[in-house]
Amino acid sequence: MRTERLAADAASIARAAEILRRGGLVAFPTETVYGLGARADDARAARGIFEAKGRPPGNPLIVHVLDVAAARALADAWPADAERLAQAMWPGPLTLVVARRPDRVADDVAAGGPTVAIRVPVHPVARALLDAVALPIAAPSANRSTEISPTTAEHVEKSLGGRIDAILDGGPTAVGIESTIVDVTTSPARLLRPGHVAAETIAALVPLQTTAGLITAPAERAPSPGTHARHYAPHAQVALVPAEAVRGEIERAARAGARAGAIEHGRRTATGPHAELLPADPAGYAAALYAALHRLEDAGCDVIVIAAVPEDPAWDAVRDRLTRASAAP
Repeated sequence: MRTERLAADAASIARAAEILRRGGLVAFPTETVYGLGARADDARAARGIFEAKGRPPGNPLIVHVLDVAAARALADAWPADAERLAQAMWPGPLTLVVARRPDRVADDVAAGGPTVAIRVPVHPVARALLDAVALPIAAPSANRSTEISPTTAEHVEKSLGGRIDAILDGGPTAVGIESTIVDVTTSPARLLRPGHVAAETIAALVPLQTTAGLITAPAERAPSPGTHARHYAPHAQVALVPAEAVRGEIERAARAGARAGAIEHGRRTATGPHAELLPADPAGYAAALYAALHRLEDAGCDVIVIAAVPEDPAWDAVRDRLTRASAAP
């Protein structure tokens, strides 16, 4: 298969919408990461996502829609907490898990379960595409399963080139990590995956139960994307260590003959061509993290040593990604 690389102009968006309507696969930018889109009402199209990514069938997909009304149309029930969060946070990087209408969302999209994860993106290219296609679009991150999420079109091409129909290039994404996911089928609502929208922000609007470090076994249906132990991971071994141990870990790996890279924040202790220094604030760090991991992977690093981030709740989403990226295969 030849993967078309499309600019984010009106003609290209119309072309991408045409591909999606006929059941094809299109990667497109959102404010979080690039998503791999297919019609959410078409089981065959949805299976194409799982095949392209090598994604386990028990890992459900997030469905993207243009507005709150389109989200309600996919839900079998729309609780008051869903309405309150949607009105306050959409469009934006928040995903809500609700009971689904089986006639509107294919079983494969929901991994055979009774719920569907829905969000309304704010990215202008994503919104233009949803407007043009006039359909709900299922779209997990546009990469091979468990690998580093893509924040540029080049990352998508590296991972899925030749496996999908097209990539809409909207430049680097702004948020850099995936959306916050909240299950509103229960009361209190449950935080299933931390993300850019902080738990305290959600808890100020609806009663919220946090499920820190939620891990789904490989053979089970996941309650939402991002709950398997290993996720967001480069091919290299990832060592998550205290900040003061980074330099020593790099030197140890080098003595063992490994090509080692480092990711630190705020203060640099590692030196050399594969030492990445990220911003010291959680939002800036999140925006830069996956691109840094891609650079180190592309440089052929065998080991990536990452300085642990603060335990402060503001870092919860980043800490979740680092913990899963460093989990054993």
